[in-house]
Amino acid sequence: MRLKANLTLFAVAVIWGTGFITQGIAARYQLAYLFNGFSFILASIILIPFIPRRKKHQLGQPAAKMQPGLWKWMLVAGLILFAATALQQVGIFYTKIANAGFLTSLYIIFTPFLLWIGFREQPHWMDLVAVLGAGLGAFFLSTAGSFQIQPGDGLELLGAVFWGLHFVVLGKFASKYEPISFAAGHFFVTGLLNLLMGLVFEDPGQLSLLPVIGAIAYRAVLSIGIGYTLQVWGQHHTPPTDAALILGMEAIFAVIAAWVLLKQTLLPIQVAGCMVIFVSVLFSQLKGAQHASPA
Repeated sequence: MRLKANLTLFAVAVIWGTGFITQGIAARYQLAYLFNGFSFILASIILIPFIPRRKKHQLGQPAAKMQPGLWKWMLVAGLILFAATALQQVGIFYTKIANAGFLTSLYIIFTPFLLWIGFREQPHWMDLVAVLGAGLGAFFLSTAGSFQIQPGDGLELLGAVFWGLHFVVLGKFASKYEPISFAAGHFFVTGLLNLLMGLVFEDPGQLSLLPVIGAIAYRAVLSIGIGYTLQVWGQHHTPPTDAALILGMEAIFAVIAAWVLLKQTLLPIQVAGCMVIFVSVLFSQLKGAQHASPA
């Protein structure tokens, strides 16, 4: 099951990487909160028909008693995801896409240390090597080895901390609940908070532009509706650090998407960065195989 979960998270990395193009489109029209808001609310609505319904004879059984906790952690996860998505999208206004990609990917480094701080789970030495390697690879991939500080970089770095927190919450608490209902609920919280901010600070008229409509539709259906829901399911069956490392591969697919769709070429150092990330993820999986081996 863990292998299936890891393959699922790998598919999510592909979806998220290609979806990064849509965030660039929204940033071009100075849309952050409204873009996030409509994307997440639409994704939440799309998921509603797929939420499993309890049959009449199941009512009153132990699973029903989990509902209060379900709402509590959906709210917490939604608040964290709101902060992460808002900081990331606003940051793109004031920094290069390459910088945003690299700094956001640092959540793979923050995740094991957040687990250590919050849950006293000491990182395995293989995790430390893997996250440092993945961070180095992301640096080469996103910046080609030439990192120039931009005004929005602080927002992206802070956002990466919240992405790490989101991984921890999903891994530690969301796994106790039915994944589709949890996903839909915390998407709605994220979308509502973004929408309220957008109605105050942004121009709703920009949402009528065809490129923006297409970007919202892609992000709502694929990046959020399918991608984040599969993330919730995948983290039922794999540790948060492993999940963060696998999903950190989205940077590779973002670059590939830019190469195919935007005709952006890859420098040799960026290809090397892709390889370092890939090897780091494989290295992290050796820990699971090592633990599964007979003593």
